[in-house]
Amino acid sequence: MENKKAIKLIDKIIANLDETGINTNVLIDDIKELRTYALEQQVPLVVKVLRLAYEHIESNNSFLIPIPNDEEFEDQEETFNEDEDTVDSVESLKYFIALTRNLNNKINILDLKEYKAHLMAN
Repeated sequence: MENKKAIKLIDKIIANLDETGINTNVLIDDIKELRTYALEQQVPLVVKVLRLAYEHIESNNSFLIPIPNDEEFEDQEETFNEDEDTVDSVESLKYFIALTRNLNNKINILDLKEYKAHLMAN
């Protein structure tokens, strides 16, 4: 995102994840605030995926979506590690949030779409 406040908030979320892990009280509020910046910038993909993410965190008290693999498959579901028992929730969430920092990067957009598909499937 291009908004300086949004970038600052992204950095804050990542720093908080490093310090305290997934603290749902603060984290959900921060993701909701980040979503408002995406609304202002009119980025529908980010608006949707951030909503799905905080709803997922609210219902699971964690982020159970794995980081997408580097390989590309025709079926988007296959681009995720299937063994969710090995999901590093904090690292995956940090990567997910970091993707929103640079929306001009095509890989970031593709990974956000993959997160969206996986969040919608769960």
